[in-house]
Amino acid sequence: MINSIGETAGKVWKYLNEKGEANLSQLKKGVKGDPNLILQAIGWLAREGKLNIEKKARYITYSLKK
Repeated sequence: MINSIGETAGKVWKYLNEKGEANLSQLKKGVKGDPNLILQAIGWLAREGKLNIEKKARYITYSLKK
């Protein structure tokens, strides 16, 4: 399971690196994986200090720290 989360974290990182910023719906559509794994991957990247997480209007957006 840890390997699956790590692989999904890599996909999320790659997606955000290409798109710049995304909300959860956009990530789910772009990464095309198990939604639970995507949420765990976001947590993984956040714990490693690699994500900016911001509340914008009705959405929470994610982007990579520079």
